[in-house]
Amino acid sequence: MPNSLPILALCAVLAYLLGSIPFGLILTRMFGAGDLRKIGSGNIGATNVLRTGRRGLAAATLILDGGKGAVAVLVANHFGPDTAVAAAGFSVVGHLFPVWLRFKGGKGVATALGVLLAVAPYVGLIACLVWLLVAVLSRYSSLAALIAIGTSPLAAWFLYDPQRAALALALAVLVFIRHHENIARLRAGTEGKIKLSRQS
Repeated sequence: MPNSLPILALCAVLAYLLGSIPFGLILTRMFGAGDLRKIGSGNIGATNVLRTGRRGLAAATLILDGGKGAVAVLVANHFGPDTAVAAAGFSVVGHLFPVWLRFKGGKGVATALGVLLAVAPYVGLIACLVWLLVAVLSRYSSLAALIAIGTSPLAAWFLYDPQRAALALALAVLVFIRHHENIARLRAGTEGKIKLSRQS
């Protein structure tokens, strides 16, 4: 197909732009919760939105951050699997390094999970279940994210194909890099836990 490379490039750019939409920041400002970058960890993701005490906004951020990755993949998939994989990667990169925020974005967990649910549904489902299980048992959101994303390359290798396993591995590397501070705190025993209730 003579136009395949331009289409792939266009889908990659659009996926990056879609992924770069900072829904957490937009929602917290829209509903009067302040500038998310000045709250808690300063991260723009759902976990930090939860620190504002607005659970509804946190849930909406989680869904929208995951949804933008899924939408990018599903739209690009109309042009072939290679384009879908490229869109998957670039949407996560957009979330991690959004041009609008001077390339200081989120940690990519929700967007990566959304991407995996779209490009390799069984892997995405496994990752979501692993995240939920580890989060409930340990109450560490970061640990749950790292284990969930960390298991996805192996699951993709056995359930799908090398291309999607490579994508899952690339996403895992990016997520682990963005969580380097969380990893240090987990090792030091100073990482904050998820508050399951007002009394937690």
